[in-house]
Amino acid sequence: MDSEALKKYSTLHPKPPGLTLQYGTAGFRTKAEQLDHVMFRMGLLAVLRSKAVVATIGVMVTASHNPEEDNGVKLVDPLGEMLHPLWEEYATQLANAEEQELQKIIIDICQKAAVNQHKDALVFIGRDTRPSSEKLSQSVIDGISVLGGQYYDYGLVTTPQLHYMVCCQNTQGQYGKATLEGYYEKLSKAFTELIKQSPSAGGSQRHLKIDCANGIGALKLSEMEPYFPKEVIIHLFNDGTKEKLNHLCGADFVKVHQKPPRGLDMKPNERCCSFDGDADRIVYYYKDATGHFHLIDGDKIATLISIFLKELLAKVGETLNMAVVQTAYANGSSTRYLEETLKVPVHCVKTGVKHLHHKAQEFDVGVYFEANGHGTVLFSKAAETKIRQLAKEGKDDEKREAAKVLENMIDLINQTVGDAISDMLVIEAILALKGLTVQQWDAIYTDLPNRLLKVQVADRRVIVTTDAERRVATPLGLQEKIDALVKKYKLSRAFVRPSGTEDVVRIYAEADTQENTDALAHEVNLAVYHLAGGKGALPQP
Repeated sequence: MDSEALKKYSTLHPKPPGLTLQYGTAGFRTKAEQLDHVMFRMGLLAVLRSKAVVATIGVMVTASHNPEEDNGVKLVDPLGEMLHPLWEEYATQLANAEEQELQKIIIDICQKAAVNQHKDALVFIGRDTRPSSEKLSQSVIDGISVLGGQYYDYGLVTTPQLHYMVCCQNTQGQYGKATLEGYYEKLSKAFTELIKQSPSAGGSQRHLKIDCANGIGALKLSEMEPYFPKEVIIHLFNDGTKEKLNHLCGADFVKVHQKPPRGLDMKPNERCCSFDGDADRIVYYYKDATGHFHLIDGDKIATLISIFLKELLAKVGETLNMAVVQTAYANGSSTRYLEETLKVPVHCVKTGVKHLHHKAQEFDVGVYFEANGHGTVLFSKAAETKIRQLAKEGKDDEKREAAKVLENMIDLINQTVGDAISDMLVIEAILALKGLTVQQWDAIYTDLPNRLLKVQVADRRVIVTTDAERRVATPLGLQEKIDALVKKYKLSRAFVRPSGTEDVVRIYAEADTQENTDALAHEVNLAVYHLAGGKGALPQP
């Protein structure tokens, strides 16, 4: 390690005094002007991680659905998965170190993680369309270069595309070609094969309106459009040419406000969807004939995919186990439908994509989605091998055809991470193959009314949860109080959990009517305020 070069460059990327940041599920995120030193240091860390695992690592410069003024950075591990938890701690240490401690901390990490300094390092870099992203990715490059790492800069890509590239590179091309063309070709080929099988193939056109959150999704969809079959016609809105990223649009806005984005003109019963700022989340929606807005969120997406995969697995006749992974925020109606009607096991895990992804890896076919529209499907190696073999050599025609459809699904799904482009194509293919309208999809089950609230507390750490965040262990008496309140209403449940980032407690409630839901949410809110050290004015209904 060249300590002179490290000193010289770290003074060019100084840390603002008194700033401490925490690497969380979303990596680092804050105001863009506070991130220069973090980017430089994540360049350093990516080189160390690459040497430690002797593989290519990704660095993505994005703040996803945050406002345009913010930015952030996430590291991508060798198979396209999120950074290892131990290394999240190293990232936090490195980001918060004073300049004179940098070298010592790097040496510490090398010792703890058994990093061989003589190994080569390769880092893939990608960035979103924020005005600050290009300069910040240059700071990442400085960090990589100081420690003698090699890099390849993909420039403007969606977050899931960078995850995909890293996985392709580290599987020696088994997962696909580590280029944008490779990504477009693999997905569009699988999609075209699926659409060919649909009852209306070659006849009617399929139109879809897409709100791109004024982000990277618009750029990449227009690059990919020439690869789509001619009967699929996409209409892009909020493409970033006029308005600000994520402003009054995007998947997060639509999900939170339960209303259409600005800049998208909806006619009754048209299929519409929204991506978020870095295109790793998607939600669908439509307006009915009376002008009423209907949101189709991650729970309903998971349900549609599960129905489709379950039918195919039954036709293939292999004993492959399938499960759906949700968090406590999943609507109770979706859980009930999956378990009781579809007879698919449902597992609940703590909030955060990494917990869902990890659990989904335990099954032959693991479907996971958060209600916010982030999710994907994972296939075990054994399941994939079996399916591909049947598609090639199956004796029974029906089985072979079903296996071919499954094989195309495997190729269409980005198994590294939730991917709005890939998920959109999966949904469009399933709707076409099953001949379903967006209204029929929506009618599979009716969401229970729900309400999200938050209450300020002096210290969020007083709340400790258990049972995948569905129950409270401390403060004593709070869970009993919630149980008693829940008993008052039909089809009801409620849970509370501390925020990961601020001193607030988040409250979720659902019940048979909106009126009952709001009453339950307010009563739970008061219970938290009184028993967990509420701050400020007493919450009002």
